[in-house]
Amino acid sequence: MSIDPSQHAENRNPLETMLRTLPGFRGYLEREYRRESDALQRQWLADRIERAKRRLDGATRPLADAGQIDVLPQVDRLRGRLDKLIARIRGAMQGYSGFFDLVQINEDVLDRVYDFDVDLMDQVERLAEAVEKLPSEAATITAAVADLYHQADAIEKSWDQREDILAGLD
Repeated sequence: MSIDPSQHAENRNPLETMLRTLPGFRGYLEREYRRESDALQRQWLADRIERAKRRLDGATRPLADAGQIDVLPQVDRLRGRLDKLIARIRGAMQGYSGFFDLVQINEDVLDRVYDFDVDLMDQVERLAEAVEKLPSEAATITAAVADLYHQADAIEKSWDQREDILAGLD
């Protein structure tokens, strides 16, 4: 669901078209489109993890009902890891600073962030699909949960790198 800022041009109203002719204002609008696109992308990432996380409840409920509770602490640990990841994504720094912000993010850096985000979307989708296919048997769920935890860890490390790029540390 990566939104290309150029797609906003198709939905431009006449006033916005006129304002784009003002010196300096065109760049401002493009940055605002990028900000909006970044917010939509982060929302998609967090929502996708959130939807997949619901599957954890569905997978563990039969185990709990059958008295096979040995795996439940591992699932709770994974659930906590996913909650932390969702919170970090929702509360992240926006991908572009506003027109009057003191700190401006270079557009080349932002392009790197968008390229990075495409990979993050792929990682999140793979994680979500794996969570949604989680087996409900105690013998197989343990290994699956461990793998999911490693996938979530890899996404969190990727998110750290994204934040480093935005902060100018990369």
